[in-house]
Amino acid sequence: MPTVMSSTTNSVPYGIQILQKLFDKFPSNHNINRTNLYKYSVLILTFITYAAYHASRKPISVVKTVLYQNCSTVNHTDPDWCNWAPFNAENHNALFGTLDSAFLFAYAIAMFFSGLIAEHVNIRIFLTLGMILSGTACSMFGFARIYNIHSITYFIAVQIFGGICQTTGWPGVVTAMGNWFGKGNRGFIFGIWNSHTSIGNIIGTLLAGSFVETNWGLSFIVPGIFIIVSGILNFLFLVVHPSDVNGGSHLNQNTQNGRKTVMKNGIRRQSPRYDYNVQEENEILKGSSEEDEVKEKTEGSPILSPHGSQQKAVGFIGAIKIPGVIEFSMCLFFAKLVSYTFLYWLPNYIKYSSTYSPSESADLSTFFDVGGIFGGIAAGIFSDMFGKSACTCAVMLFLAIPSLYTYNLLSSVNVYINIAMLALAGGLVNGPYALITTAVSAELGTHSSLKGNAKALSTVTSIIDGTGSIGAAVGPLLAAYISNGFGWTSVFYMLMGSNVLAILLLTRLVKREIYNVG
Repeated sequence: MPTVMSSTTNSVPYGIQILQKLFDKFPSNHNINRTNLYKYSVLILTFITYAAYHASRKPISVVKTVLYQNCSTVNHTDPDWCNWAPFNAENHNALFGTLDSAFLFAYAIAMFFSGLIAEHVNIRIFLTLGMILSGTACSMFGFARIYNIHSITYFIAVQIFGGICQTTGWPGVVTAMGNWFGKGNRGFIFGIWNSHTSIGNIIGTLLAGSFVETNWGLSFIVPGIFIIVSGILNFLFLVVHPSDVNGGSHLNQNTQNGRKTVMKNGIRRQSPRYDYNVQEENEILKGSSEEDEVKEKTEGSPILSPHGSQQKAVGFIGAIKIPGVIEFSMCLFFAKLVSYTFLYWLPNYIKYSSTYSPSESADLSTFFDVGGIFGGIAAGIFSDMFGKSACTCAVMLFLAIPSLYTYNLLSSVNVYINIAMLALAGGLVNGPYALITTAVSAELGTHSSLKGNAKALSTVTSIIDGTGSIGAAVGPLLAAYISNGFGWTSVFYMLMGSNVLAILLLTRLVKREIYNVG
């Protein structure tokens, strides 16, 4: 009997096709639960993916410390190492703020469109192209050191290009995760998974810090290579949707070895003996049937998603009508404002307020992200335990206010207090940010009002993260001008005020969760 392929060849990554052939070739591999194998490979690959995205964002914050310095205190044989035009002027903070804003505003604006595009294309190829282009943009900033480029127009253009390319990441990884992981313990799973943000920041900081005092161009080029390689891994192995493999070649076997034969729409199908239980078989057949209906539309068009034609895209207006989307979006505006101010300015602040070298300041700043890892996990656990995402966010945002005040007050006392306060502030600042961008976005993207339309997930994600990204763009820009005119203490007051506004925006949702009212 001829083999029946229920998923398009384009939807199955080449690396997975090779693995499927190996599974089918060696009988001992039939004991492997392939569903779990694919599922957790998605968890790992998307983790690496977004860690790579964040690693490529981090170098600018590290390199700021050497693009402008007080050259009288620097002993170095390379005259260009101390300062780099055009950043060797007194308004260097304003120029740095302009670079940050060019990237972040481009990111924020493009994010709203990126989610809509992601609804209609193959997520795996969408991510792959985005990561290769993001790595190219990151490396282009480093090329300025190699090719002696001093044009502010060049730097701004590179930042804008990088910001647009980076928008491919979040809708892509959240959609893939949402396809594979259900609501059970979603906060805990997403809390652990979302540590990719902090891990990526740490990797980017350490990579950039390794070269910042010798050749800062490599501080950009090496993270750029990292994200390009990660994109190639996605192209080869990322399984975006269970139906990509559950209807694939490993189901098309004969009836030997006790495999069960089932009929669907007049087509004989068989399920592996060891891989799936009855419920899984039903899901496989359901996915296979759906894909049979759209196969002709997607065959030969690798960029088109094999899942994109099945349901009508929810659209921007439909997504913002989902209860809670507006409140969480605006809350994330202020939460990311605080988080990204630290992301882009913390190494600079540490160097300013202490006697540490640029590389030491960069290394010390990673403890903020270490705290962010535990903060994201804690937020997910509490959200799962009590089922109150808004309350969890509000409490952490409230506790972050005194932690920010205390860090500014005591960070210069000694290195141990600095580390402890950085980790505490990082956990409380990044916890709500992590929860909203992962578990909350996935929950809203699968809201009951959508009647099972999974296509809304990428749009909801892009709206929430896009709104937050506008705040992320505003924060570093405000920090640049406030620190220049009023000092760093005023910057911390601005951050504390942002947390207050974030809490106020959650008031209605907090009340609804506490009193269980609509």
